[in-house]
Amino acid sequence: MTTRVRMGALAAAAALLAVTGCGGAGGDRQGAPEKSPAKNTAAPAAPSDTAGVALPAGLTGQRLDWKRCEAPVAAHGSYAERPGKLWQCATLKAPLDYREPAGETIGIALVRAEAKGSGKRIGSLLFNFGGPGGSGVASLPASGEDFADLRTRYDLVSFDPRGVAQSSAVVCRDNEQTEAAHRLDGTPDTPAEQKAYMKNAAAFGAGCAERSGKVLPHVGTVSTARDMDLLRQVLGDEKLHYLGFSYGTELGAVYAHLFPAKVGRLALDAVVDPTADFAGGARNQVLGFQRTLENYFKSRGVSAEDGTDRIVRLLAKADRDPLPTDTDRELTESLALTGIILPLYSEKQWPYLTAALKAAEDGDGTQLLMLADSYNNRDENGKYSTQDHSQRAISCADSKDRMTPEQVTSRYLAEFTEVSPVFGPFLAWDLAGWCADWPVPGEWETPDVSAKGAAPILVVGTTGDSATPYEGAKKMADELGPGVGVLVTNKGDTHGAYGTSECTTRTMNAYLLDGEVPPNGKVCSS
Repeated sequence: MTTRVRMGALAAAAALLAVTGCGGAGGDRQGAPEKSPAKNTAAPAAPSDTAGVALPAGLTGQRLDWKRCEAPVAAHGSYAERPGKLWQCATLKAPLDYREPAGETIGIALVRAEAKGSGKRIGSLLFNFGGPGGSGVASLPASGEDFADLRTRYDLVSFDPRGVAQSSAVVCRDNEQTEAAHRLDGTPDTPAEQKAYMKNAAAFGAGCAERSGKVLPHVGTVSTARDMDLLRQVLGDEKLHYLGFSYGTELGAVYAHLFPAKVGRLALDAVVDPTADFAGGARNQVLGFQRTLENYFKSRGVSAEDGTDRIVRLLAKADRDPLPTDTDRELTESLALTGIILPLYSEKQWPYLTAALKAAEDGDGTQLLMLADSYNNRDENGKYSTQDHSQRAISCADSKDRMTPEQVTSRYLAEFTEVSPVFGPFLAWDLAGWCADWPVPGEWETPDVSAKGAAPILVVGTTGDSATPYEGAKKMADELGPGVGVLVTNKGDTHGAYGTSECTTRTMNAYLLDGEVPPNGKVCSS
Protein backbone atom coordinates (compact mmCIF):
# COMPACT_ATOMS: atom_id res chain seq x y z
CA MET A 1 0.00 0.00 0.00
CA THR A 2 1.25 3.48 -0.76
CA THR A 3 1.62 5.38 2.50
CA ARG A 4 3.45 8.67 2.58
CA VAL A 5 5.26 9.20 5.87
CA ARG A 6 2.82 10.85 8.24
CA MET A 7 3.61 14.29 9.58
CA GLY A 8 1.93 14.05 12.97
CA ALA A 9 3.82 15.46 15.93
CA LEU A 10 2.25 13.05 18.39
CA ALA A 11 1.75 10.11 16.05
CA ALA A 12 4.79 8.15 17.14
CA ALA A 13 4.21 8.65 20.85
CA ALA A 14 0.60 7.55 20.59
CA ALA A 15 1.50 4.52 18.53
CA LEU A 16 4.20 3.38 20.92
CA LEU A 17 1.75 3.67 23.79
CA ALA A 18 -0.29 1.12 21.90
CA VAL A 19 2.71 -1.17 21.45
CA THR A 20 3.45 -1.11 25.17
CA GLY A 21 -0.14 -1.78 26.13
CA CYS A 22 -1.22 1.69 27.24
CA GLY A 23 -3.83 2.24 24.57
CA GLY A 24 -5.48 0.91 21.44
CA ALA A 25 -4.00 1.26 17.99
CA GLY A 26 -6.94 2.82 16.23
CA GLY A 27 -9.72 0.77 14.77
CA ASP A 28 -12.72 1.55 12.60
CA ARG A 29 -13.90 4.37 14.82
CA GLN A 30 -15.49 6.88 12.44
CA GLY A 31 -19.17 7.22 11.71
CA ALA A 32 -20.72 6.08 8.44
CA PRO A 33 -19.49 8.13 5.49
CA GLU A 34 -21.86 10.23 3.47
CA LYS A 35 -22.04 8.50 0.12
CA SER A 36 -22.31 10.31 -3.17
CA PRO A 37 -21.60 9.30 -6.77
CA ALA A 38 -18.21 10.04 -8.27
CA LYS A 39 -19.71 12.55 -10.66
CA ASN A 40 -19.95 15.04 -7.77
CA THR A 41 -16.16 15.27 -7.40
CA ALA A 42 -15.54 18.41 -9.43
CA ALA A 43 -12.77 20.52 -7.90
CA PRO A 44 -13.82 23.73 -6.17
CA ALA A 45 -12.59 27.04 -7.50
CA ALA A 46 -9.79 28.63 -5.50
CA PRO A 47 -11.25 31.09 -2.99
CA SER A 48 -10.06 34.66 -2.67
CA ASP A 49 -6.66 35.20 -1.10
CA THR A 50 -7.77 38.34 0.75
CA ALA A 51 -10.44 38.67 3.44
CA GLY A 52 -12.72 35.70 3.97
CA VAL A 53 -15.84 34.71 2.11
CA ALA A 54 -18.94 36.57 3.33
CA LEU A 55 -20.74 34.07 5.56
CA PRO A 56 -24.38 34.22 6.62
CA ALA A 57 -25.14 35.40 10.13
CA GLY A 58 -26.64 32.02 10.89
CA LEU A 59 -23.13 30.56 10.74
CA THR A 60 -21.03 33.32 12.28
CA GLY A 61 -23.60 33.82 15.07
CA GLN A 62 -24.21 30.17 15.88
CA ARG A 63 -24.03 29.07 19.52
CA LEU A 64 -22.02 25.98 20.29
CA ASP A 65 -23.77 23.41 22.47
CA TRP A 66 -20.87 22.26 24.64
CA LYS A 67 -21.56 19.02 26.48
CA ARG A 68 -19.41 16.51 28.32
CA CYS A 69 -17.76 14.24 25.77
CA GLU A 70 -19.10 10.72 25.85
CA ALA A 71 -17.84 9.21 22.60
CA PRO A 72 -14.67 7.08 22.76
CA VAL A 73 -11.41 8.84 22.14
CA ALA A 74 -9.95 6.92 19.22
CA ALA A 75 -6.66 5.18 19.99
CA HIS A 76 -6.42 6.69 23.45
CA GLY A 77 -9.05 5.03 25.63
CA SER A 78 -12.28 6.87 26.34
CA TYR A 79 -13.41 10.12 27.87
CA ALA A 80 -15.15 8.12 30.57
CA GLU A 81 -11.75 6.95 31.79
CA ARG A 82 -10.72 10.54 32.44
CA PRO A 83 -11.89 11.97 35.78
CA GLY A 84 -14.27 14.90 36.13
CA LYS A 85 -15.85 16.96 33.39
CA LEU A 86 -12.67 18.40 31.92
CA TRP A 87 -13.38 17.70 28.25
CA GLN A 88 -16.40 19.08 26.49
CA CYS A 89 -17.51 18.44 22.90
CA ALA A 90 -19.58 20.39 20.39
CA THR A 91 -20.16 20.61 16.65
CA LEU A 92 -19.54 23.67 14.47
CA LYS A 93 -21.58 24.12 11.31
CA ALA A 94 -19.51 25.27 8.33
CA PRO A 95 -20.24 25.54 4.61
CA LEU A 96 -19.52 22.34 2.74
CA ASP A 97 -18.46 24.49 -0.22
CA TYR A 98 -17.19 27.99 0.49
CA ARG A 99 -18.21 29.02 -3.02
CA GLU A 100 -21.77 28.61 -1.75
CA PRO A 101 -21.54 29.87 1.83
CA ALA A 102 -25.29 29.84 2.34
CA GLY A 103 -25.65 26.33 0.96
CA GLU A 104 -25.24 22.89 2.49
CA THR A 105 -23.25 22.65 5.71
CA ILE A 106 -20.82 20.17 7.21
CA GLY A 107 -20.33 19.42 10.91
CA ILE A 108 -16.87 20.08 12.40
CA ALA A 109 -16.32 18.13 15.63
CA LEU A 110 -14.76 20.14 18.46
CA VAL A 111 -13.28 19.43 21.89
CA ARG A 112 -12.23 21.85 24.63
CA ALA A 113 -11.05 22.22 28.20
CA GLU A 114 -11.93 25.58 29.70
CA ALA A 115 -9.22 27.79 31.14
CA LYS A 116 -8.40 27.12 34.76
CA GLY A 117 -5.89 29.25 36.60
CA SER A 118 -5.23 32.56 38.29
CA GLY A 119 -4.01 34.27 35.13
CA LYS A 120 -6.27 36.53 33.07
CA ARG A 121 -7.98 34.55 30.30
CA ILE A 122 -6.64 35.43 26.85
CA GLY A 123 -9.19 33.49 24.83
CA SER A 124 -9.13 30.17 23.03
CA LEU A 125 -5.97 28.40 21.87
CA LEU A 126 -6.67 26.22 18.84
CA PHE A 127 -4.56 23.11 18.20
CA ASN A 128 -3.85 21.01 15.12
CA PHE A 129 -1.63 17.96 15.67
CA GLY A 130 -0.73 17.22 12.07
CA GLY A 131 -1.18 14.32 9.70
CA PRO A 132 -2.88 15.56 7.65
CA GLY A 133 -5.77 13.46 8.81
CA GLY A 134 -5.07 13.46 12.54
CA SER A 135 -8.01 13.78 14.93
CA GLY A 136 -7.71 16.74 17.26
CA VAL A 137 -10.74 15.51 19.20
CA ALA A 138 -8.70 12.42 20.10
CA SER A 139 -5.24 13.98 20.34
CA LEU A 140 -5.90 16.93 22.63
CA PRO A 141 -7.46 14.94 25.50
CA ALA A 142 -4.70 12.34 25.13
CA SER A 143 -1.98 14.96 25.50
CA GLY A 144 -3.82 17.60 27.50
CA GLU A 145 -1.54 17.30 30.53
CA ASP A 146 1.36 18.46 28.33
CA PHE A 147 -0.39 21.81 27.90
CA ALA A 148 -1.38 22.48 31.51
CA ASP A 149 0.60 25.74 31.58
CA LEU A 150 -1.26 27.03 28.54
CA ARG A 151 -4.60 26.18 30.11
CA THR A 152 -3.97 28.73 32.85
CA ARG A 153 -4.89 31.49 30.39
CA TYR A 154 -6.56 29.77 27.45
CA ASP A 155 -9.47 27.49 26.75
CA LEU A 156 -7.73 24.60 24.99
CA VAL A 157 -9.64 23.79 21.80
CA SER A 158 -9.06 21.31 18.99
CA PHE A 159 -11.08 19.84 16.16
CA ASP A 160 -11.35 17.10 13.59
CA PRO A 161 -10.69 18.88 10.28
CA ARG A 162 -13.25 18.34 7.55
CA GLY A 163 -12.93 14.83 6.12
CA VAL A 164 -11.36 13.51 9.34
CA ALA A 165 -12.80 11.22 12.03
CA GLN A 166 -16.02 12.75 13.39
CA SER A 167 -16.09 15.51 10.77
CA SER A 168 -17.48 13.46 7.85
CA ALA A 169 -14.45 11.21 7.60
CA VAL A 170 -13.24 10.26 4.15
CA VAL A 171 -13.55 6.49 3.84
CA CYS A 172 -12.09 4.66 0.85
CA ARG A 173 -11.91 0.93 1.61
CA ASP A 174 -12.70 -1.68 4.23
CA ASN A 175 -10.39 -3.52 6.63
CA GLU A 176 -9.89 -6.55 4.38
CA GLN A 177 -8.91 -4.35 1.46
CA THR A 178 -6.53 -2.40 3.66
CA GLU A 179 -4.93 -5.59 4.97
CA ALA A 180 -4.42 -6.86 1.42
CA ALA A 181 -2.91 -3.54 0.36
CA HIS A 182 -0.35 -3.65 3.17
CA ARG A 183 0.86 -7.01 1.84
CA LEU A 184 1.84 -5.44 -1.50
CA ASP A 185 5.44 -4.55 -2.30
CA GLY A 186 5.92 -0.81 -1.79
CA THR A 187 9.12 -0.89 -3.87
CA PRO A 188 8.01 -2.93 -6.90
CA ASP A 189 10.93 -4.72 -8.55
CA THR A 190 9.13 -6.48 -11.41
CA PRO A 191 6.47 -5.48 -13.98
CA ALA A 192 3.96 -7.68 -12.18
CA GLU A 193 4.64 -6.01 -8.81
CA GLN A 194 4.46 -2.58 -10.42
CA LYS A 195 1.13 -3.42 -12.04
CA ALA A 196 -0.31 -4.62 -8.73
CA TYR A 197 1.01 -1.52 -6.96
CA MET A 198 -0.59 0.92 -9.39
CA LYS A 199 -3.83 -1.08 -9.58
CA ASN A 200 -4.13 -0.83 -5.81
CA ALA A 201 -3.45 2.91 -5.86
CA ALA A 202 -6.10 3.54 -8.52
CA ALA A 203 -8.60 1.38 -6.64
CA PHE A 204 -8.05 3.44 -3.51
CA GLY A 205 -8.99 6.67 -5.32
CA ALA A 206 -12.02 5.03 -6.89
CA GLY A 207 -13.13 3.82 -3.48
CA CYS A 208 -12.83 7.35 -2.07
CA ALA A 209 -14.99 8.69 -4.89
CA GLU A 210 -17.61 5.99 -4.40
CA ARG A 211 -17.85 6.21 -0.61
CA SER A 212 -17.00 9.87 0.09
CA GLY A 213 -17.61 11.67 -3.20
CA LYS A 214 -19.69 14.42 -1.65
CA VAL A 215 -17.03 15.66 0.76
CA LEU A 216 -13.93 14.74 -1.27
CA PRO A 217 -13.64 18.01 -3.27
CA HIS A 218 -13.91 20.12 -0.11
CA VAL A 219 -11.30 18.71 2.29
CA GLY A 220 -8.30 20.80 1.21
CA THR A 221 -6.24 22.98 3.51
CA VAL A 222 -7.75 26.26 2.29
CA SER A 223 -11.27 25.16 3.28
CA THR A 224 -10.02 23.99 6.69
CA ALA A 225 -8.25 27.33 7.23
CA ARG A 226 -11.56 29.06 6.53
CA ASP A 227 -13.24 26.75 9.04
CA MET A 228 -10.69 27.96 11.58
CA ASP A 229 -11.64 31.58 11.01
CA LEU A 230 -15.31 30.75 11.31
CA LEU A 231 -14.54 28.97 14.58
CA ARG A 232 -12.59 32.01 15.77
CA GLN A 233 -15.66 34.17 15.24
CA VAL A 234 -18.04 31.71 16.88
CA LEU A 235 -15.74 31.38 19.90
CA GLY A 236 -15.79 35.17 20.24
CA ASP A 237 -12.07 35.73 19.72
CA GLU A 238 -10.89 38.89 17.99
CA LYS A 239 -7.69 37.12 16.87
CA LEU A 240 -6.80 33.49 16.29
CA HIS A 241 -4.35 32.04 18.80
CA TYR A 242 -3.00 28.77 17.48
CA LEU A 243 -0.47 26.00 18.10
CA GLY A 244 0.13 23.79 15.07
CA PHE A 245 2.40 20.77 14.78
CA SER A 246 3.83 19.28 11.60
CA TYR A 247 1.15 19.48 8.86
CA GLY A 248 -0.58 21.83 11.30
CA THR A 249 2.21 24.32 10.56
CA GLU A 250 1.22 24.42 6.90
CA LEU A 251 -2.42 24.82 7.90
CA GLY A 252 -1.53 27.67 10.28
CA ALA A 253 0.60 29.40 7.67
CA VAL A 254 -2.16 29.18 5.06
CA TYR A 255 -4.52 30.71 7.62
CA ALA A 256 -2.06 33.55 8.19
CA HIS A 257 -1.90 34.16 4.43
CA LEU A 258 -5.68 34.28 4.08
CA PHE A 259 -6.37 36.25 7.27
CA PRO A 260 -3.20 38.18 8.24
CA ALA A 261 -5.15 40.79 10.20
CA LYS A 262 -6.67 38.05 12.37
CA VAL A 263 -3.38 36.45 13.44
CA GLY A 264 -2.91 36.59 17.18
CA ARG A 265 -0.25 34.45 18.87
CA LEU A 266 0.44 31.74 16.33
CA ALA A 267 3.16 29.13 16.91
CA LEU A 268 4.33 26.51 14.40
CA ASP A 269 6.34 23.51 15.62
CA ALA A 270 7.94 20.79 13.41
CA VAL A 271 7.58 22.89 10.31
CA VAL A 272 6.68 21.81 6.79
CA ASP A 273 8.74 23.36 3.98
CA PRO A 274 6.23 25.55 2.10
CA THR A 275 8.55 25.89 -0.92
CA ALA A 276 8.74 22.13 -1.59
CA ASP A 277 6.46 20.73 -4.25
CA PHE A 278 5.09 17.18 -4.24
CA ALA A 279 8.40 15.53 -5.12
CA GLY A 280 10.41 18.02 -3.07
CA GLY A 281 8.41 17.24 0.05
CA ALA A 282 9.05 13.52 -0.40
CA ARG A 283 12.76 14.13 -0.96
CA ASN A 284 12.87 16.19 2.24
CA GLN A 285 11.50 13.22 4.16
CA VAL A 286 14.01 10.86 2.55
CA LEU A 287 16.77 13.16 3.76
CA GLY A 288 15.21 13.66 7.20
CA PHE A 289 14.70 9.99 8.01
CA GLN A 290 18.13 9.03 6.67
CA ARG A 291 19.73 11.74 8.80
CA THR A 292 17.91 10.50 11.91
CA LEU A 293 18.76 6.88 11.16
CA GLU A 294 22.44 7.82 10.95
CA ASN A 295 22.19 9.75 14.22
CA TYR A 296 20.61 6.69 15.80
CA PHE A 297 23.47 4.43 14.75
CA LYS A 298 26.15 6.96 15.67
CA SER A 299 24.66 7.18 19.18
CA ARG A 300 25.27 3.44 19.44
CA GLY A 301 28.84 3.53 18.19
CA VAL A 302 28.03 2.34 14.66
CA SER A 303 29.10 4.30 11.61
CA ALA A 304 26.40 5.78 9.38
CA GLU A 305 27.58 3.65 6.46
CA ASP A 306 27.62 0.41 8.41
CA GLY A 307 24.24 1.09 10.00
CA THR A 308 22.64 1.92 6.66
CA ASP A 309 24.08 -1.23 5.08
CA ARG A 310 22.70 -3.27 7.97
CA ILE A 311 19.16 -1.97 7.33
CA VAL A 312 19.47 -2.46 3.58
CA ARG A 313 20.43 -6.10 4.11
CA LEU A 314 17.53 -6.67 6.48
CA LEU A 315 15.02 -5.15 4.06
CA ALA A 316 16.40 -7.17 1.15
CA LYS A 317 16.05 -10.32 3.22
CA ALA A 318 12.42 -9.49 4.07
CA ASP A 319 11.77 -8.76 0.38
CA ARG A 320 13.09 -12.17 -0.69
CA ASP A 321 11.59 -14.12 2.18
CA PRO A 322 9.22 -12.35 4.62
CA LEU A 323 10.01 -12.98 8.27
CA PRO A 324 7.77 -15.08 10.51
CA THR A 325 6.06 -13.51 13.51
CA ASP A 326 4.14 -14.86 16.47
CA THR A 327 0.91 -14.19 14.53
CA ASP A 328 -0.41 -15.69 11.30
CA ARG A 329 1.02 -12.68 9.40
CA GLU A 330 4.51 -12.27 8.00
CA LEU A 331 6.79 -9.25 8.11
CA THR A 332 7.22 -8.03 4.53
CA GLU A 333 9.81 -5.52 3.36
CA SER A 334 7.26 -2.68 3.38
CA LEU A 335 6.00 -3.53 6.86
CA ALA A 336 9.57 -3.81 8.13
CA LEU A 337 10.38 -0.34 6.79
CA THR A 338 7.22 1.08 8.38
CA GLY A 339 8.23 -0.44 11.71
CA ILE A 340 11.65 1.18 11.41
CA ILE A 341 10.17 4.57 10.61
CA LEU A 342 7.96 4.77 13.69
CA PRO A 343 10.63 5.00 16.46
CA LEU A 344 12.68 7.46 14.40
CA TYR A 345 10.16 10.17 15.33
CA SER A 346 11.81 10.63 18.72
CA GLU A 347 15.16 9.82 20.29
CA LYS A 348 13.33 8.58 23.39
CA GLN A 349 11.86 5.78 21.30
CA TRP A 350 15.13 4.52 19.82
CA PRO A 351 15.38 1.62 22.32
CA TYR A 352 12.26 0.13 20.67
CA LEU A 353 14.12 0.18 17.37
CA THR A 354 17.18 -1.49 18.89
CA ALA A 355 15.14 -4.37 20.27
CA ALA A 356 13.06 -4.81 17.11
CA LEU A 357 16.09 -4.80 14.80
CA LYS A 358 17.91 -7.39 16.89
CA ALA A 359 14.89 -9.68 16.90
CA ALA A 360 14.40 -9.29 13.14
CA GLU A 361 18.04 -10.05 12.41
CA ASP A 362 17.60 -13.18 14.53
CA GLY A 363 14.69 -14.18 12.30
CA ASP A 364 11.70 -12.92 14.32
CA GLY A 365 9.68 -10.08 12.76
CA THR A 366 7.15 -9.79 15.60
CA GLN A 367 8.38 -6.54 17.15
CA LEU A 368 8.79 -4.71 13.84
CA LEU A 369 5.32 -5.87 12.84
CA MET A 370 3.89 -4.49 16.08
CA LEU A 371 5.53 -1.14 15.38
CA ALA A 372 4.23 -1.16 11.80
CA ASP A 373 0.72 -2.01 12.95
CA SER A 374 0.77 0.85 15.42
CA TYR A 375 1.93 3.28 12.76
CA ASN A 376 -0.74 1.96 10.38
CA ASN A 377 -3.43 2.31 13.07
CA ARG A 378 -4.29 -1.40 13.09
CA ASP A 379 -5.75 -2.74 16.32
CA GLU A 380 -5.43 -6.24 17.75
CA ASN A 381 -8.66 -7.29 15.99
CA GLY A 382 -7.37 -6.34 12.55
CA LYS A 383 -9.36 -3.14 12.29
CA TYR A 384 -7.77 -0.06 10.73
CA SER A 385 -8.65 3.57 11.32
CA THR A 386 -9.36 5.78 8.34
CA GLN A 387 -6.66 8.36 9.15
CA ASP A 388 -4.64 7.29 6.10
CA HIS A 389 -7.73 7.80 3.93
CA SER A 390 -8.13 11.35 5.21
CA GLN A 391 -4.41 12.00 4.88
CA ARG A 392 -4.34 11.11 1.22
CA ALA A 393 -7.59 12.91 0.44
CA ILE A 394 -6.34 16.17 1.96
CA SER A 395 -2.89 15.87 0.35
CA CYS A 396 -4.32 15.17 -3.11
CA ALA A 397 -6.90 17.94 -2.78
CA ASP A 398 -3.98 20.30 -2.12
CA SER A 399 -1.30 19.15 -4.56
CA LYS A 400 -1.71 19.39 -8.33
CA ASP A 401 1.07 16.89 -9.01
CA ARG A 402 0.17 13.47 -10.42
CA MET A 403 3.16 11.19 -11.09
CA THR A 404 3.42 8.20 -13.40
CA PRO A 405 5.64 5.15 -12.84
CA GLU A 406 7.70 6.24 -15.84
CA GLN A 407 8.39 9.62 -14.23
CA VAL A 408 9.42 7.90 -11.02
CA THR A 409 11.86 5.51 -12.67
CA SER A 410 13.34 8.11 -15.01
CA ARG A 411 13.55 11.13 -12.70
CA TYR A 412 13.34 10.28 -9.02
CA LEU A 413 14.17 6.67 -8.14
CA ALA A 414 17.94 6.93 -8.56
CA GLU A 415 18.12 10.36 -6.93
CA PHE A 416 16.09 9.37 -3.88
CA THR A 417 18.01 6.09 -3.54
CA GLU A 418 21.32 7.97 -3.57
CA VAL A 419 20.10 10.15 -0.70
CA SER A 420 18.95 7.06 1.20
CA PRO A 421 19.04 3.45 0.02
CA VAL A 422 16.74 2.70 2.98
CA PHE A 423 13.93 5.21 2.52
CA GLY A 424 14.55 6.50 -1.00
CA PRO A 425 12.99 3.70 -3.10
CA PHE A 426 9.85 3.56 -0.96
CA LEU A 427 9.18 7.30 -1.07
CA ALA A 428 10.08 7.55 -4.76
CA TRP A 429 7.48 4.93 -5.67
CA ASP A 430 5.07 6.64 -3.33
CA LEU A 431 5.08 9.61 -5.73
CA ALA A 432 3.31 7.46 -8.33
CA GLY A 433 0.96 5.68 -5.98
CA TRP A 434 -0.13 8.53 -3.74
CA CYS A 435 -2.57 10.41 -5.99
CA ALA A 436 -2.88 7.92 -8.85
CA ASP A 437 -6.11 8.43 -10.84
CA TRP A 438 -7.31 10.75 -8.09
CA PRO A 439 -10.88 11.93 -8.80
CA VAL A 440 -10.34 15.53 -7.60
CA PRO A 441 -7.80 17.96 -9.10
CA GLY A 442 -5.36 19.61 -6.71
CA GLU A 443 -5.17 23.24 -5.61
CA TRP A 444 -1.49 24.23 -5.84
CA GLU A 445 2.09 23.34 -6.67
CA THR A 446 3.14 24.91 -3.36
CA PRO A 447 1.02 26.92 -0.92
CA ASP A 448 1.31 30.69 -0.66
CA VAL A 449 2.10 31.45 2.97
CA SER A 450 3.17 35.07 2.68
CA ALA A 451 1.49 36.92 5.54
CA LYS A 452 2.34 40.60 5.15
CA GLY A 453 0.83 42.61 7.99
CA ALA A 454 0.42 39.65 10.34
CA ALA A 455 1.67 39.75 13.92
CA PRO A 456 4.95 37.89 14.57
CA ILE A 457 4.60 34.13 14.11
CA LEU A 458 6.83 31.70 16.02
CA VAL A 459 8.49 29.10 13.75
CA VAL A 460 10.19 26.26 15.65
CA GLY A 461 12.45 23.80 13.84
CA THR A 462 14.40 20.87 15.34
CA THR A 463 17.80 20.04 13.87
CA GLY A 464 17.26 16.27 13.89
CA ASP A 465 13.57 16.22 12.92
CA SER A 466 12.98 13.18 10.71
CA ALA A 467 9.54 13.88 9.21
CA THR A 468 9.85 17.65 8.73
CA PRO A 469 13.57 18.43 8.39
CA TYR A 470 14.94 21.58 10.00
CA GLU A 471 15.61 23.32 6.69
CA GLY A 472 11.85 23.67 6.21
CA ALA A 473 11.53 25.86 9.31
CA LYS A 474 14.07 28.33 7.94
CA LYS A 475 12.20 28.49 4.65
CA MET A 476 8.85 28.94 6.37
CA ALA A 477 10.17 31.87 8.41
CA ASP A 478 11.43 33.48 5.22
CA GLU A 479 8.22 32.86 3.27
CA LEU A 480 5.99 34.33 5.98
CA GLY A 481 7.81 37.59 5.39
CA PRO A 482 10.10 40.09 7.12
CA GLY A 483 9.04 40.83 10.66
CA VAL A 484 6.48 38.01 10.59
CA GLY A 485 8.37 34.71 10.71
CA VAL A 486 10.49 34.38 13.88
CA LEU A 487 12.77 31.33 13.80
CA VAL A 488 13.63 29.34 16.92
CA THR A 489 16.10 26.47 16.52
CA ASN A 490 15.76 23.45 18.80
CA LYS A 491 18.77 21.13 18.90
CA GLY A 492 17.66 17.53 19.17
CA ASP A 493 16.38 14.40 17.44
CA THR A 494 12.62 14.60 17.72
CA HIS A 495 9.61 15.51 15.62
CA GLY A 496 8.14 18.42 17.52
CA ALA A 497 9.97 20.42 20.20
CA TYR A 498 7.19 21.46 22.58
CA GLY A 499 7.37 19.39 25.74
CA THR A 500 10.66 17.74 24.74
CA SER A 501 13.00 20.69 25.30
CA GLU A 502 12.83 22.78 28.46
CA CYS A 503 14.31 25.83 26.74
CA THR A 504 12.07 25.65 23.68
CA THR A 505 8.94 24.94 25.71
CA ARG A 506 9.71 27.89 27.98
CA THR A 507 10.22 30.13 24.93
CA MET A 508 6.95 29.01 23.33
CA ASN A 509 5.02 29.46 26.59
CA ALA A 510 6.40 32.97 27.05
CA TYR A 511 5.21 33.83 23.55
CA LEU A 512 1.77 32.23 23.86
CA LEU A 513 1.05 33.30 27.44
CA ASP A 514 2.77 36.69 27.70
CA GLY A 515 3.28 37.76 24.10
CA GLU A 516 7.09 37.72 24.45
CA VAL A 517 8.56 37.39 20.96
CA PRO A 518 12.08 35.89 21.13
CA PRO A 519 14.89 37.22 18.99
CA ASN A 520 14.83 35.82 15.48
CA GLY A 521 17.34 32.95 15.30
CA LYS A 522 17.24 31.99 18.98
CA VAL A 523 18.83 28.56 19.61
CA CYS A 524 17.77 26.12 22.33
CA SER A 525 19.92 23.11 23.12
CA SER A 526 17.96 21.58 25.99
